[in-house]
Parts: sequence; structure tokens; C-alpha cells
Amino acid sequence: QVQLVESGGGLVQAGGSLRLSCVASGRTVSIFYTAWFRQAPGKEREFVAAVSRSDSSTYYEDSVKGRFTISRDNAKNTVYLQMNSLKPEDTARYYCATRNRISYARTRDEYNYWGQGTQVTVSS
Repeated sequence: QVQLVESGGGLVQAGGSLRLSCVASGRTVSIFYTAWFRQAPGKEREFVAAVSRSDSSTYYEDSVKGRFTISRDNAKNTVYLQMNSLKPEDTARYYCATRNRISYARTRDEYNYWGQGTQVTVSS
């Protein structure tokens, strides 16, 4: 079992920045990838970014490339999502999730454990 706790969400104006954190506990050695997903009201949960535990390879959804940066600190079992140049369309609940397979994936059913999420609201 892996437990995930997200933090760092909040209300910010368009163009502003936030940094989300995801702290993992439990069987963290089983984690190969950690990803951020987001879900806006009435919409499907969508992939945002992922990072590999082994070599810190990163992957992004096209709409956040150049604005968001995912990183990890294995010593702290923490993954970060630095979000810059935020737009109103980034408003959503952001979830951290982990995958225990060696291959990369970006669909929600490929991730095993999920946090409760943290709300990000970007005002125009």
C-alpha cells in the first residue's frame, strides 16, 4: 500500500504561480512513476505530468509544456509540480497518483494509488 498526500493548492490570479507537493508513505519502493492528474467540474480526469523514480524522466500533457515542471526528491518521497503562467482553464482539482509498473503510462486506470487531491483555482 502507498499513501499519498497532496498540498499547495489555492486561489491565484491568471499569470501567477503555485507549487504542489505530493508526499508518499508506505511501500514507496514499489513506485516507478508518480503523476499528476486534474479534474475540472463536469470533465474527465486528465493527465498533466509524470516523472520516473529511477532516472527522473519527465512527461507532460501538451497544454502545460513550458509552463509546468514536475520534479522529485526521492530522499523525501516527495514529488512537486511547479505551475507558472497559470490560466483560468488550469482550474481543477489536482491529484497525485503512483504506478508500480516499469513502463510509462498516462491513463488513469494505469495508476494504482491516488491521493485526495488539492484544489487549484485561477481567477481571470
